[in-house]
Amino acid sequence: MLYSAFIFGLISSFHCIGMCGPIAMMLPVDRTNQTKKAIQIITYHLGRLTAYGTIGFVFGLLGKGFLLAGLQQNLSIFIGVAMILIVLIPDKIFAKYNFSKPVFKLISKIKTALGSQFRNKSFKSLFTIGLLNGFLPCGMVYVALFGAIAMQSESLGVLYMILFGLGTVPLMSSVVYVNSFITLPIRNRIQKAIPYVAVCIGCLFILRGLGLGIPYISPSNMSLFIQADPNCH
Repeated sequence: MLYSAFIFGLISSFHCIGMCGPIAMMLPVDRTNQTKKAIQIITYHLGRLTAYGTIGFVFGLLGKGFLLAGLQQNLSIFIGVAMILIVLIPDKIFAKYNFSKPVFKLISKIKTALGSQFRNKSFKSLFTIGLLNGFLPCGMVYVALFGAIAMQSESLGVLYMILFGLGTVPLMSSVVYVNSFITLPIRNRIQKAIPYVAVCIGCLFILRGLGLGIPYISPSNMSLFIQADPNCH
């Protein structure tokens, strides 16, 4: 399922242009030295990947708890259904509930700290900008975190989120160089494709949990468990 993380990140990056694009375009990079500029952009992305990996570790650890409880198959099905519901339920319904309210003060502090870093062109500041940017609320990251939980391991949870982040790197890097290379109509078309990709990934998680015996897609129930002794008859 790890490949789905990179694909989802690649598609989600078109959403990221609208949400985090302004931050990327405002990065305090060297506009005269292209080599240094490239290294600075990489530093910014390393900060984002560190944030995603940290969150992936926490949610992967949570998924491991479900694994130890023997709930991994049900969890995979639940996560697949949740992914599909998130993209199918209209935004106006979610708008009625402020899910960020419990951590509003924390988010406000992150935004304040993020703004202060733009005054400095050091690599430390660029890494910090990426790190703080990665912790800001984002619907696409929330969907990816469902996948991190389903990995049922802290290390795989980290890997899943890093692969998701790597998928966003190409397009997010491009906006630093040319902020108008994708026209609004094209961007809107791709934005419409994001829900379909999320539904497909959700279906993969459901199939994985069902254990239908389909190689690589829906392995049998027996192969979902790691056991010290082989299953022999």
